Amino acid sequence: MSHSPTSPPTPRSGGQADTPQLSRSLRNRHMSMIAIGGAIGAGLFVGSGSVIKTAGPAAIVSYCLAGALVLCTMRMLGEMVVAKPSSGSFSDYARTAIGPWAGFTIGWLYWYYYVIIVAVEAVAGAAILHAWIDAPLWLLAMGLMFVMTATNLLSVKSFGEFEFWFSSIKVAAIIAFLVVGTLFVVGAWPGASFDFSNLTSHGGFAPNGFTSIFSAIVVVIFAFGGAEIVTIAAAESKEPERSVARATTGIIWRIILFYVGSIFLVVTIVPWDGAEVLKSPYVAALNTIGVDGIGTVMDIVILTAVLSVLNSSVYVSSRMVFALAEHGDAPRWLVATNRRNVPARAILAGTAVGWISVLLAYLSPDKVFTYLVNSSGAIAIFMYLLIGASQLRMRRKLEREAPERLTLKMWLYPYLTWVVILGFLGVLVAMAVIDDQRTQLFTSIGSLAVVLAAYGIRRARGTHRPSAGTPSASTPDTETAALTTH
Repeated sequence: MSHSPTSPPTPRSGGQADTPQLSRSLRNRHMSMIAIGGAIGAGLFVGSGSVIKTAGPAAIVSYCLAGALVLCTMRMLGEMVVAKPSSGSFSDYARTAIGPWAGFTIGWLYWYYYVIIVAVEAVAGAAILHAWIDAPLWLLAMGLMFVMTATNLLSVKSFGEFEFWFSSIKVAAIIAFLVVGTLFVVGAWPGASFDFSNLTSHGGFAPNGFTSIFSAIVVVIFAFGGAEIVTIAAAESKEPERSVARATTGIIWRIILFYVGSIFLVVTIVPWDGAEVLKSPYVAALNTIGVDGIGTVMDIVILTAVLSVLNSSVYVSSRMVFALAEHGDAPRWLVATNRRNVPARAILAGTAVGWISVLLAYLSPDKVFTYLVNSSGAIAIFMYLLIGASQLRMRRKLEREAPERLTLKMWLYPYLTWVVILGFLGVLVAMAVIDDQRTQLFTSIGSLAVVLAAYGIRRARGTHRPSAGTPSASTPDTETAALTTH
């Protein structure tokens, strides 16, 4: 059932409002590229330089370890999504497995995280466009936000199509780099010779010590952030179980291959301590190979990566607040959809914060905007921890009450789940002791405290109400009821 943005949801016979249905028009090809596009942003092409500077060639190990943590987390999330697809994804699973406070907390933190990313990516995209278009940076940023907001308002299929093509460009660029780089290092490229000396000749494989490998993991973890977006999109997929099963295993392996393989080639081709590596490692490698005009090409690829993340951020922030509104954790009017089954109000609510943040990026870049970015820096780790805790409890519940739904299972349960949880706790500890990460951790903990306080106030006032259509314990569908009651 669809509603215009101005019409309230139609009441059910039982007195509760009926939640409008989202469109299920995302196809498997969309879902595959949403998974890839979410995890491969500009951080790979530019941010990897700081990882290489921290760990040297041993950055390869940092990417492997961080990738393993994210892969296992996606497997846990995939297990829950296949058993019970939901537009709220891990927020709904935290609510089901741990309690309403967990769903409220991680849902609002995740929404906040992505509305800030909307502004960050718009500002980054504007900086690239400014080299080609003589216009104020703030105007270019606003223009990018307008285009991506319009794309998401049009239909979920238009979001999927944009993400498919954006991600296809990124994947094509990475594959081309893997092919050219491999030919160069094995001596099959014109003028090249078989040479892997850069892996050890500049201070050794781990020139800053093996502890630097773990320091670099803190940065790498955030580079993989966004892979979970596909599990939120599952609720609008034609075949959610099949799409998520593929995306949370096979596709994540490919993403790790892209990251690890390309970083391996970068540190093999270019000395890790070269000044150009920190600025743009891929451009530095391709310049060494002798590829002409690569700077402009990489700017286009990076702009595509930025637009991809911007597109996904508008989408995922709207679906998360939509899910929160379903449960009464956000204003009920946010669940209204337009004639194309798009939650237009939820999209505009998120982008409104993005517009304000973009203005702050130019009015107060070193104070207010920097604080906003830092205050969302560790939210991804909080999310991963809650996914692990949710999977531990939900798995036991599913095995007891609906084992037939466990068609995709976490490996080595529960031992590997605990290893992953401990790994992410270790990342938080590392953030606390690393000088340039400590601010992000503490300001993010401040954001967590604010949301927990908001839930406490809301609970004290007795304003919590169950989501529309949530089955009660007396509902005839006892299997569904058992999995949705708290």
